[in-house]
Amino acid sequence: MTSPTIIVLAAVIERDGHFLMTRRLKGTHLAGTWEFPGGKCDAGESHEACLARELDEELAVRCEVGEEICAVEHAYPERTVRLHFRRTTLLGEPAPQLGQEMRWVARVDLRSLDLPEADRGLVDLLSR
Repeated sequence: MTSPTIIVLAAVIERDGHFLMTRRLKGTHLAGTWEFPGGKCDAGESHEACLARELDEELAVRCEVGEEICAVEHAYPERTVRLHFRRTTLLGEPAPQLGQEMRWVARVDLRSLDLPEADRGLVDLLSR
């Protein structure tokens, strides 16, 4: 029996040719990998509301959620995720709230990060 697909929203935040990336915490799925910030969508929650909530919880920052860049479905051994990448503009400065690492990464350096498999297609797209 397959588990239900988890809907995840990720913010693609670009500033001066650099993208905001956060590192997954110890004890979480894919711990230690770098990712575009975001998280799981709650039942009945819109994609925009999900991303706004996640960025507020994780980075204490308000945002404007823009268009979807792409969506990817990826089956990991323990779960399947459908990841929606949305252009996002921050309305303030992000400040990590959960003890996670955060950094701005140049477009040319995105491929050098240890990323979840589901993020690689977007990085290929952004690196072109």
